[in-house]
Amino acid sequence: MTETVAMMVNGRAATVTVDDPQMPLLYALRNDLGLTGPHYGCGLSQCGACTVHVDGNAVRSCQMPVADAAGKTILTLEGLGTAERPHPLQAAFIAEQAVQCGYCANGMIMESAAFLAKTPRPTEAQVRDALVNNICRCGTHPRVVAAVMRASRG
Repeated sequence: MTETVAMMVNGRAATVTVDDPQMPLLYALRNDLGLTGPHYGCGLSQCGACTVHVDGNAVRSCQMPVADAAGKTILTLEGLGTAERPHPLQAAFIAEQAVQCGYCANGMIMESAAFLAKTPRPTEAQVRDALVNNICRCGTHPRVVAAVMRASRG
């Protein structure tokens, strides 16, 4: 049964037509809307690579059915900032050289952005706790924490 799902994505109205409304939002973002910031990692909501914001909250898009995004506001890494005007977190990740392979960067940045919106002046321990469920196989967690702390200082 085909279903059309309308949502706001990165400040613009978007619709996707899907055969299966239980299809993960991640697939609609990547395959239908061409937004490749969120990555497929584990598919089990455990690594964080697919993190996006849904109505301001960090959500694992690999487990959220696209039908549940109807009428919601979605923000992906592409909508956070641009190469010309990066979001403070993106600029801090660059300054701290916080990523190596880059696969986890989407999840780390999107999770951190949602966290900093609620906790603008965190301690390092709070940052580590906020990112505990985001996996970086390259081991750049210390630089990621440094980037989030840099962004929190403005």
